[in-house]
Amino acid sequence: MTLAMDKSSITFLNRPPASNLQPLSINPSPHHAWKRIAKWKVSYTNACIDCGLCVLACPYGVHRRLEGTLKMAQPQNAECIGVPCEKIHPDNFCVKQCPFDAITVTPNPEFDMLGDARYSADLMASLWHMAETGLPPPEHLYERRVGNSGGGFDQLRFRFKKTPHEQPSANDLLEINIGIDLNKRPTGPKIRIPVPWYGGGMSYGSVSLNVMKARAMAAMAWDTFTSTGEGGYPQELTPWKDHVITQVATGMFGVREETIGWARIVEIKYAQGAKPGLGGHLLSDKNTPDVSRMREAVAFTSLFSPFPFHSVYSVEDHKKHVDWLSAVGRSVRSLSDRFKHTAPDILVSAKVSTPGDVDMVAVGCYYGGVNIVHLDGGYGGTGAAPNIAKKNIAMPIEYAIPKVHRFLKEEGIRDEITLIASGGIRNAWDMAKAIALGADGCVIGTSDIIALNCTRCGNCDKGRGCQHGIASTDEVFAQQIDPEWGAQRIQNLYNAFSLDLRLICWRLGLKNIQELRGRYDLMYHMGNQGSD
Repeated sequence: MTLAMDKSSITFLNRPPASNLQPLSINPSPHHAWKRIAKWKVSYTNACIDCGLCVLACPYGVHRRLEGTLKMAQPQNAECIGVPCEKIHPDNFCVKQCPFDAITVTPNPEFDMLGDARYSADLMASLWHMAETGLPPPEHLYERRVGNSGGGFDQLRFRFKKTPHEQPSANDLLEINIGIDLNKRPTGPKIRIPVPWYGGGMSYGSVSLNVMKARAMAAMAWDTFTSTGEGGYPQELTPWKDHVITQVATGMFGVREETIGWARIVEIKYAQGAKPGLGGHLLSDKNTPDVSRMREAVAFTSLFSPFPFHSVYSVEDHKKHVDWLSAVGRSVRSLSDRFKHTAPDILVSAKVSTPGDVDMVAVGCYYGGVNIVHLDGGYGGTGAAPNIAKKNIAMPIEYAIPKVHRFLKEEGIRDEITLIASGGIRNAWDMAKAIALGADGCVIGTSDIIALNCTRCGNCDKGRGCQHGIASTDEVFAQQIDPEWGAQRIQNLYNAFSLDLRLICWRLGLKNIQELRGRYDLMYHMGNQGSD
């Protein structure tokens, strides 16, 4: 389904009008060096006589003449929607319009080499499209809703009330509220974000400082959050401190009283879905002198976090941990002039993996006093996680969410805790499915760095790291990511996500994303009958 609205409507949809932040600008942000990898390949045979009928026929600007001549230039393959054009624009399909049968349109084999089963070529290309344009791509161009994993969210579909042929207006979408509350307890600061997601932890060392800056800038622009990860809180992020979550992990790398106090939300990382039962680790090549100073460690040594916290072995220990962080945060914020205009209290989130008794873990987290229970399933994770742990230990997130949601309801505390899901949340469609399974919102990570042109090559933990400067601490590589450009790409991506979420709610007949929570009846598995 394609959204028919002009750019002013798109910009207006960025955020609810009640927000006190300045409106965002959604600007085209192509990569400075890359060109989009085309899904289709357009070619001219020797029968072409440069008549130019294809230039007049094509609505996408694929065909063009060389400037100042009547000769045909090379086709703009990246703009071509391919064979589907024959059905969508039967009177404009260039292959049929050419009087000499001189045009061929074939799949581009290079495109199919992109991505993997979870992040298929179409899904990767759709995320790049959103990051560049701020809009979801037309459905006939890329399949943006699912990947090719054959399981998980890729097997779930919605039972829509409205057909794909029905079009919402900009006002229809504006009326839909997709914000969520991060504190449902009666005490503590009330923090509401206008979208049901925030950015997951990516530590300094696993990604470059420029990437962290870009994510923080985008989080502030969208009035949401991003997390430091377990590598410490770089001083350079403090201009965006009200939108940065301090993560406290088992290694306590770079954790100081002031970094706890800088944050409105502190995240206790008990475990990660990609490697439950194992602490985080940063391989020696990425532990540069700057990273080691931040982590208070020896440069160019491999850094391993223990598992678990050796001070937390029970719910009672967990409560002491929460109380300690809350007290430190309150003390720092009360004594510092930096925070005299903000609430002294902080919110606490507990990030846990998804073992078989994850429902009991979640209840224990609640009674320990946290505001947010963050479930991290086995589909996400870092490029540095060992292969034996990835996808083989943690419960898939689509099983963990309803298990925890139901148990919290049975305990009578579901509406006193915010349940956040992560671990393979790739786009707005995955978010909507996670919420329908019982989550309040989601954490995203990989999609942020795909917006910065991550190709899923897997070089994150090898040598100097990512050759594109994303998952790298190499000074030369890191300079490839300009923070402002990166922030704009992520802002654009978030705008597309917000449009897709509103579209999903509209097609389901919902006015508020919270009405979707726990609505299993609005979905079906591909093995069962339904509608899409």
